[in-house]
Amino acid sequence: VQLQASGGGLVQAGGSLRLSCVISTRTFSNYVMGWFRQAPGKEREFVGSINLSVGRAILADSVKGRFTISRDKAKNAGFLQMSSLLPEDTAIYYCAAHHRAQSEYSLWGQGTQVTVSS
Repeated sequence: VQLQASGGGLVQAGGSLRLSCVISTRTFSNYVMGWFRQAPGKEREFVGSINLSVGRAILADSVKGRFTISRDKAKNAGFLQMSSLLPEDTAIYYCAAHHRAQSEYSLWGQGTQVTVSS
């Protein structure tokens, strides 16, 4: 099982970006997908996650009201929609996944850079 993230880029403060993460599995609904980010000199931070079966998502307090997480079963993909971006949202963003019977994220995609200019 592999994850492929895409969609990062450079955006001005207040702008929006959507990150995508495709998971290569025939059992998409068996997984939980998470989004994390790591800014330079900082520890990795949990952004949010979504149960790919029922589509229920949770978000970190730091992004609630600005970010949303969704999934498309037909595309085997999860999405992180980011709006009202702030310079402090600048980071490398990672998607990750774990089987719903597990609790630790064991599958990681490559990071995608998001840069928010002020």
